[in-house]
Amino acid sequence: MTATEPRPIRTGAEYLASLRGRGLTVYYLGELVSEPVDHPVIRPSINAVAASYDLALADPELATATSTLTGQRVNRFLHLAADATDLVQQNRMQRRLGQLTGTCFQRCVGMDAINALHSVSYDIDQACGTLYHRRFLEFLAMLQRGNLVLGGAMTDVKGDRGKAPHQQADPDLYLRVVKRSADGVWVRGAKAHQTGCLNSHWLVVMPTTRLTEEDRDYAIAGAVPVTAPGLTYIYGRQSCDTRSADSDDLDQGNANFSGQEALIIFDDVFIPAERVFLDGEFRFAASLVERFTCYHRRSYVCKTGVGDVLIGAAAAIAEANGVAKASHVRDKLVEMTHLNETVYGTGIAASHQATTLASGVALPDEMLANVCKHHVTEVPFLLGRLAQDLAGGLVVTLPSGADFKHPDVGPRLRKYLQAHPDVSTEDRVRLLRLIENMTLGRNAVGYLTESLHGAGSPQAQRIQIERSADYERKKAMARRLAGIGTEAGR
Repeated sequence: MTATEPRPIRTGAEYLASLRGRGLTVYYLGELVSEPVDHPVIRPSINAVAASYDLALADPELATATSTLTGQRVNRFLHLAADATDLVQQNRMQRRLGQLTGTCFQRCVGMDAINALHSVSYDIDQACGTLYHRRFLEFLAMLQRGNLVLGGAMTDVKGDRGKAPHQQADPDLYLRVVKRSADGVWVRGAKAHQTGCLNSHWLVVMPTTRLTEEDRDYAIAGAVPVTAPGLTYIYGRQSCDTRSADSDDLDQGNANFSGQEALIIFDDVFIPAERVFLDGEFRFAASLVERFTCYHRRSYVCKTGVGDVLIGAAAAIAEANGVAKASHVRDKLVEMTHLNETVYGTGIAASHQATTLASGVALPDEMLANVCKHHVTEVPFLLGRLAQDLAGGLVVTLPSGADFKHPDVGPRLRKYLQAHPDVSTEDRVRLLRLIENMTLGRNAVGYLTESLHGAGSPQAQRIQIERSADYERKKAMARRLAGIGTEAGR
């Protein structure tokens, strides 16, 4: 730690304190947010990130690792994966945090970005004689020393999807360099669906697609603090999000934790030269995108931790409804478990079958990483349907928490909504609200819709699966066994 660097953040409470008083320009429902930490809609998402700090203290073997840069124990979200064991530990940590929060904990993008940038910056230096890799290592060491949160900003708003960045009617629809000097570059554009960006300390921007020479100004990767001048954050609206502003937590389902997405506008934001990791080397944009998505699609095992919570809620509501022993109920819970473990199994397999790149980091198996994410585009929706089935119609017709607290109506609600005599009406209501929260409400955004579109929608995975399928090799296997082209087949 240098004299100008603050002491590292250790606890969730210290992390919360580090976000105060930063003067961010944040809009929610058309109004400027004075202090995001105290905003009732935003705060649960901050709590979810704080859980990653507290897990590192509670289970350092799972959530920390020894840094190859500093030699110190660092949060696993800031660690470079040197081998398959590191990648598997990432997956185990991700599942555990999903179990603890029941939502997106918003740090996987940054973790996957540092691992992708490590190898790509190394490759650019080897090919072009640049200094990107050294800059990147110095930046990552700084993050590790401070135990800071890094957000990854890859997804551009994209404009006309049928046109390349340089062909857009408005050139700012993909993030681009608008000015260069010896000191650094200035970028303009917007990044969409930015998970946890307000809850980060730094952002790293990356290209979102393959680029050509005509797209050279769009080939930019670099890091800026979230407080950088020219950044505007517009908070994404989510279903049922205003329930978090209600003092009655009975209506919320998951009162403490939620995810976060925002649109970030870059209005000529300066990136100093020492924080630029790619500038104009368009040929490397494709490998950066492909390696990042390989890491990130396997990272969607985080949804299995959330799935564990939903399975638990479904099993508990079946008990509350008095039908836990019914064969069709048990079968549905087995189906939910089977689907959830299939996602986890493919993600873990992708990590186990990693290969080591020239820079020294391990890259998951591309085919299995894409298979994992492709399952994620379907499985959470199937689990959600089964959970709603087991919950029954009350999951969408429950009266409000205020009704339950009313001196006249409340006692009658508790009387008529009682089911199993060993489960209180309030506990039954809380389970129903949790299922609603995860399948229809605030956290359905991260569990369902984000599962579909995050890290590329299903077609993106199908394209990569086809590229990795090696049909010619498989056809050769079949022909050999069928006796085609051999003595037996003549």
